[in-house]
Amino acid sequence: MTFRKLSITVSFAVFALYGGLILSLFYFYDGVLFFDTLRSSRTLFSIRLSLFTATVSTAIAVLVAIPSAYALSRFRFFGRQIIDTILELPMIISPVALGAVVLVFFNTPAGVLVQEHGIRFVFTVYGIFLAQFITTVGIAIRLIKAAMDEIPVRYEEVARTLGASPARAFMTVTLPLCKRGIIASSILTWAKALGEFGATITIAGSVAMKTETIPVAIFMRLASADVEGTVVLVLILIGIGLGILYGARLLTGKALPV
Repeated sequence: MTFRKLSITVSFAVFALYGGLILSLFYFYDGVLFFDTLRSSRTLFSIRLSLFTATVSTAIAVLVAIPSAYALSRFRFFGRQIIDTILELPMIISPVALGAVVLVFFNTPAGVLVQEHGIRFVFTVYGIFLAQFITTVGIAIRLIKAAMDEIPVRYEEVARTLGASPARAFMTVTLPLCKRGIIASSILTWAKALGEFGATITIAGSVAMKTETIPVAIFMRLASADVEGTVVLVLILIGIGLGILYGARLLTGKALPV
């Protein structure tokens, strides 16, 4: 077997693994139950809440990620390596552990001060925003930095020799050139936020019609041994996530970064 055939075979094997898992859901699929569950007020609330919080937290994460990624991509400064390493935190510890860290913080004097005189995050919708933000902002920075690394620095240097300030060179040269990468990174970040569960349930809890996102609703259904209802919600989440990612590929005209 040639290396080309081996590579293609392995890719199909991975596809078969995920495809088989998705197809297995249809063993418990009930068409009537699907539409009844989809139309229920609790499910519709979970969908709206998930879409809203994922969109807002992604917008905030991307706004933070763009200047952070630019700094890490273009400048050499004290502490850069430490910052670059810390950004890997959401990828090396589980979301539950990350949520537990946040929950521990809110039990410190500083955290209590925030809770009592600022925004109450624990067991509120704001906790969902926080959970999704902390689990995605590091990934957003990493993806956008990768896009900016592909833009040669000399383009900005030429703009500055023509009289552009560093900020103007960034806005008129670097940002437009890596626009597609930023869009693709934002969509991947959004998809990650949409499926976030561990930190969300740790910080915001699972209060029905209040902090119950789709992943939390899936967990609650599964915890009550409602396999058919769980399948419905999983299919909804998969449909939204894969639909958005496929649409993003059509929009950007290339594979999304990973």
